[in-house]
Formats: sequence, structure tokens, C-alpha cells
Amino acid sequence: MTDLEDKLSRVLSGAAERAPQAPPGLAATVRTRHRRRRARTAAVYAAAAVVLVAGGAAVAVDTLGTSAAPQPAVGPTGKPGQDEIPPPIEQVWPQAVHKIPAKLPDGRTYYPQLLLDDRTLLVMTGALDGTRQYLWAYDLGTGRPRQIAEIPPTKNSAIFAEGVAAGEGAIVWWASYKEAGSRRVAKIWTVPATGGRPRLVSDVPLGDVMKQGHINGLAVAGSDVVFSYEKGGVYRVPLSGGTPRPVKGAERHHVLRWPWVGVHRGKAVFRDLLNVETGERREAVVKSGEEVRCGVERCWGVAIRYKTVKVERRRDSSGKEIKCGDRRCPTTARVATVVRRFVRDRDGSHEQALPAGFQQGDDAGLERFFKIMLNGPGNRPVLALHDAETGRSADLGVREDATGVMSIPDGGLDRLMTYPIKNEMWVLDLAAIK
Repeated sequence: MTDLEDKLSRVLSGAAERAPQAPPGLAATVRTRHRRRRARTAAVYAAAAVVLVAGGAAVAVDTLGTSAAPQPAVGPTGKPGQDEIPPPIEQVWPQAVHKIPAKLPDGRTYYPQLLLDDRTLLVMTGALDGTRQYLWAYDLGTGRPRQIAEIPPTKNSAIFAEGVAAGEGAIVWWASYKEAGSRRVAKIWTVPATGGRPRLVSDVPLGDVMKQGHINGLAVAGSDVVFSYEKGGVYRVPLSGGTPRPVKGAERHHVLRWPWVGVHRGKAVFRDLLNVETGERREAVVKSGEEVRCGVERCWGVAIRYKTVKVERRRDSSGKEIKCGDRRCPTTARVATVVRRFVRDRDGSHEQALPAGFQQGDDAGLERFFKIMLNGPGNRPVLALHDAETGRSADLGVREDATGVMSIPDGGLDRLMTYPIKNEMWVLDLAAIK
């Protein structure tokens, strides 16, 4: 047994007893993320991840660093090595950075949703404090907000505004609603981006949300609103109002970026795509042992090597064997080692390595920009943004607070990334980076 396997054996023996608690030190890596579109918090980012599954334990082992190749967890001194920290983002890509007050002039907290254009940020107020909710257009140049509309407060609604999207001069969102004695529905609303009174587009039946899920992928497509169920199935409904109708050939699909919809296969998210307007199909190249997430043009992810190691069964102070629930603890564990991090075109070409701090499963802004967790001075985490097209990286300026919590920037596959630092909201327009 190697030193690594010996250490893993001891770690896993203890972890099996305490699962699902996190191992020592992992709590320090817990981060919070402000969720735009969902306007709620909660996400866990671990720079060094350990995953335990009782009854045939599985362990994912990763290390911090900037190299895409596997690295030792510690340096010659026995301490984790420090990564090279890139320059601040306002120096690397100044054209993409907007720093604005974290509150509106009247003191209200707001939550960024999307960019309506190059200088207009759509924000929401009242999302988390239980007060009335409003949509605003915030001018990034002048700092002046313009109220667009109040989001209708729906009685018995569990969610007031989800999946905010915009297009064709309209803003759309949905709210989960359940009348006593009836099934839950998702009410889709719209309002002109110029302002006005919100109008109900359609009631979407949700049925059993535990089986079918809510809806996602909401988007404006010409004169229609499109969406998919979380469990699969793409639908469209006229923006003017009407009954949702299924999109032919997309019964199991999810909306990626209209008109592209896709399905997931194994550990490959959006591996198979369908253009519902042209009928074109695209299948991404995925090799054995890879776990990937794909966009319309690229895929990114990790290659993992698994190995089974023996673990010691733990005993209490009297020598009695400690059980895992009502059964004996497993004697083996499956160790998953990340051996490669990469981004490449969907056809398998132009593959390049991603830094070791790449967050597996994370979205890539414009299929190009990746959040990277680095090991900074004093072994404190530093979050950077990596551009896969140019190879350049920039320090996002995000740091842990006094309690060890870090605010993770919110960003999907689109151009917008936002995060608060002290009394400012940092707004990044990734499309401004050439």
C-alpha cells in the first residue's frame, strides 16, 4: 500500500463512521453564491473535494494548483503550495468591469438578472426580504435605475419570480402557484422592457413536481415563450397568450440556447443537441472516464481514474467494531483521481488543458470563461477568471470574509457575471472581452 493509499484508508475509516459529515477542513471551503434569476443563496464550492458514499464508499480527491496535470497535495515543506495569482481583472480586462453601488439610491438591495443591452442591467428588488418585488433597468453609465414593473404578488405562490429572461423587447418570468385542492402550476408572466403592467401569458401544469420538476430554460423566441421541464420536455406558448404545446422531437430535451435543445447521457450534460428550427443534430465526442458539460460549440470537464483501496474498520475505546448504521462498514473504497481538466470543441478537436482549480460542473461564460480556485497567500482561496481562448487569467478580487465564507460570482453560459465586494456590486460583461 502506498503512502497515499494508507492515508486514504485511515481517512475513510473515520469518514464512514461520521458520514455524511464533511471531513476536517472542508468547512473552511464552503462558499455562498448569490443566485441571479433564482434570487436566492446556496452553493458549496470546495477547492479540495472529498465525496463519500456509505456502503461502497466513493472518494474524489483533487488538489489546488494552476497546472492541469495531477499535483501533490503538499509541497516539500509539508504545506500546500501557493499558486501564482494573476493581475486584478480591472487591469486585465478593464473594458468588461463595471463597479456600481450595491444598493439602489433609495437604499434597497437589488439582485442582478441579465443585461438588456451593453449598458443596461436588469435587476430585481424585494426578492429575499419578503417585500413587494420590482424589476428595474439600471443604467451602468449614469447609475440611475428606472422602474419597469411590480411583479404581481400571487396568493399561495411559493416562488414569485423565477427564470427571468428577455428578448424581442419583452421580459418574461414564471411563478409557482398552487390553489387549495388543485395541482401546482407555473404562471408565466411578461412585461415590455420599456415598462408597463405585467400580463399573464399562460398557466403551465406542473403536476407532481417531485417527479417532473418545475420548469427551466425560459426564453423568448420570436413571438413565443419557450421552456422545458426539469425532467425533460420542451414546450412553447405564444407571447400573446395561449396554451403551451410540445416542440416536436424534443420530448426528452432541455433548452440550452434557443433554438438548441439537448439531452444528457450518463455524465455528459448536453452531449446530444438538436436545433429545433433546422433539424440539425450534434453529438459531442466524450471519451471513456470523462465527465463533461457541453455548450453549443464546446465541451469542458475532467477525466477521472478510479481505484479501489482497502479501508480499516474502526473500533471504539473498548475495541468493539463501529458499524455504519445497522450494518458493518465497507472494507473498500473507490478512489476517484482527476487526471485531466480540459476544454475542447464538440467534435473533439482543439483540446486544451484547464488549470487545476477549475470547478467541475460549473458553467462557462460564453463557453469560454471559467472560474478557477487558486491557493493564495496563507493558504487562503483566491478566485480567478480564466479565458480559454487567450490563456489569460485575472483575479476577480473575491476573498473570504472573517468567518471564512466566500461569495462566489454568479454567472451562467451568458455574458453576465456579478458579485458583491463590500459596498459595491461588480458587474462583468464578458462579451466586451475580445
